[in-house]
Amino acid sequence: MGMHRGDGRVPPEAWQSSSFAEFLSGYAPDLLPGRSVPRPDSAGELPHGTTIVAVVHERGVVLAGDRRATAGNMISKRDVDKVFRSDEFSAVAIAGTLGLGLEFVNLFQVELEHYEKIEGQPLSLLGKAQRLAALVRGNLGAAMQGLVVVPLFVGYDPDSQTGRIFSYDPTGGPSEERGFYTIGSGSVFARGALKKLYTENMPTEEAVLCCVQALYDAADDDSATGGPDTARRIYPVAATVTDEGFRRVPEAEMAAIAQQVTEGRLRSPDGPVAPLRG
Repeated sequence: MGMHRGDGRVPPEAWQSSSFAEFLSGYAPDLLPGRSVPRPDSAGELPHGTTIVAVVHERGVVLAGDRRATAGNMISKRDVDKVFRSDEFSAVAIAGTLGLGLEFVNLFQVELEHYEKIEGQPLSLLGKAQRLAALVRGNLGAAMQGLVVVPLFVGYDPDSQTGRIFSYDPTGGPSEERGFYTIGSGSVFARGALKKLYTENMPTEEAVLCCVQALYDAADDDSATGGPDTARRIYPVAATVTDEGFRRVPEAEMAAIAQQVTEGRLRSPDGPVAPLRG
């Protein structure tokens, strides 16, 4: 590709590209996600992450996920973290093939950091969404063999002073979603809950609670989604992105919210009821 040297070192000009993924594709394509993953006879045998939800609120956006990973009809992990900081003002979460998804997250984090170092300024939020789309598109071959990774990307946009949500299909191409969105095996149930619970400009605390309620509904109807596990002290993971940056909701706060939701379900198993008039 014109970058290799006999001594194995990377020539300085190779580092001038603002895209770290582009550099890898030319110099070490085997290090890109999906390139070195063995093709299983059954992709269902690999651990898969499940349900992710995002909600826009008055100060930005909340991104949350359950903790379960499945392999076929088995629970492979109970305490997986699927929500990550991508940079100071954005976050990404993954559903799909777990190991490959974690590689995507790591590469995306480096991609954003590399761009900022080369260009001297961060990408716009839309630019970040498009960079992630390119990574997803590069995995199309593996996705067609069952190794699908679907991210959900959120961030705070200083230009509009709002939180924004971007979803993807396996071919890439970001689609901006309004208000809220869900991905993963339990997404249809979580989305149904958010349709009834979401209101515009809701306070941050209510948005986090709304996400946990939606994840609880997903776990109620989807066996691949894990609900709050009070016995093992395993609770959903949530993060907020506002004008103050990325903030992981502390585990103690998530435990209190999960306890509130669980106790409420003892009184009303189907959860809070939305008013018919509003």
